[in-house]
Amino acid sequence: MNDEIMTDLHGIKDAISEEFHFDMRALFEDIKRGEAELRATGVRLVPPPADPEKTTYTTLQRTRFARR
Repeated sequence: MNDEIMTDLHGIKDAISEEFHFDMRALFEDIKRGEAELRATGVRLVPPPADPEKTTYTTLQRTRFARR
């Protein structure tokens, strides 16, 4: 696939992977640390649905695009 956007996305993915030495646990911990910092500054994060398989598509859309 020679799509320019996909090439850029793969480059970004590879750069992030290298930054965390291909350790997904370290990447996840960094994301969680960032979320905690945002919450500490007063940013409200939308929680994921408890059981997305039982949630209708429109409900997920409302959750995803809810005003913050």
